[in-house]
Amino acid sequence: MSGGIAAYKSCELVRLLQQAGHEVRVMTTPNALRFVSPLTLQTLSGRPVRSDLFSHSEESEISHIELADWAEVVLIAPATAGLLARLAHGMADELVATVCLATRAPLVVAPAMNVNMYEHPATQANLDTLAKRGVHIVGPDTGELACGWEGAGRLVALEQLVAAVDRVTAEPTLAGEVFLITAGPTEEPLDPVRVLVNRSSGRMGFALGEEAARRGAEVVLVAGPVSLPTPAGVDRIDVQTAAQMQDAVLQALGRATVVIKAAAVADYRPETSEGQKMKRGASDWTIRLVPNPDILAEVARRKGSRTVVGFAAETQDVLGNARQKLEQKGCDLIVANDVSRPDVGFNVDRNEVWIIGPATSEVVHVPAATKREVAARILDRVRELRRA
Repeated sequence: MSGGIAAYKSCELVRLLQQAGHEVRVMTTPNALRFVSPLTLQTLSGRPVRSDLFSHSEESEISHIELADWAEVVLIAPATAGLLARLAHGMADELVATVCLATRAPLVVAPAMNVNMYEHPATQANLDTLAKRGVHIVGPDTGELACGWEGAGRLVALEQLVAAVDRVTAEPTLAGEVFLITAGPTEEPLDPVRVLVNRSSGRMGFALGEEAARRGAEVVLVAGPVSLPTPAGVDRIDVQTAAQMQDAVLQALGRATVVIKAAAVADYRPETSEGQKMKRGASDWTIRLVPNPDILAEVARRKGSRTVVGFAAETQDVLGNARQKLEQKGCDLIVANDVSRPDVGFNVDRNEVWIIGPATSEVVHVPAATKREVAARILDRVRELRRA
């Protein structure tokens, strides 16, 4: 941590990193402790906080060289303009800069500062220098800043920082692959106020995008109307209707080596959409529905050397219906799940799926787990197909 107002967010960051399975030690610049108590950080991390390069009590436990050797990743959040300058020029005048100079671990830096400081040519030059050395720069975000200004300079969402750490520690098993993933529902307008929509939250597709990026793939995520944050390292395209999703998918299809259709696309849309809001009346409102384009089937027809994965959200005879869909669409895999269950599927963080291949006996059951864990199992199977 360095000494910016965003340092208070680092307390929650420690907790999120630990939840993700990481062991965390905290080191700070001297000014960082003007914003956050070392007792707070020590309690959260379960380790003494390091801040003094020359403290005899700290040096007796672990030297800055030992700390540099221990780290598998060094994450600086927030990284102030002053610390960025010291890192860019290889200074070793305080603990954080010294450890960064001594470590061989990947360095992830999350800038956070006033917009004018961030946009200053000196800061931009320092960031450019660090990026050319292989430092992973994450952010900043744009918005209202604590100083009252508005613009670039906000610390990115903490979940993005955890994902960035995961990416630099993960083996790049999908490097060179370009994933095209769809996620979420589609909305089909009845009038300017009302839409036909399903219950998909988009979490499964977003988990797939995040995990694929973590493994080194280039990821394009075509998302229906959901409010989920964009996973780090993912190029996101927002759409509303099934027709818009088809256009976005076909436009991005050319470079894709893997297509995963996790979106719950509406099978039907209203034949006509009213130009004005329909008012309540005494009579019925009859709506005629017509089929939407079959995006999965169209992608499978253009498959070539790509690997194409579809999803089957079922409420009965899950395996039978999914197997039939696999054969009808002509894709390589179908991921089936039972969306009638309240504990897995739509609008929850867990899922249970069956990954079905072309061979009759080729079924991999993934018991109920977090959607990120399920995404990992699906991508393991995709990687096997790509290697074959």
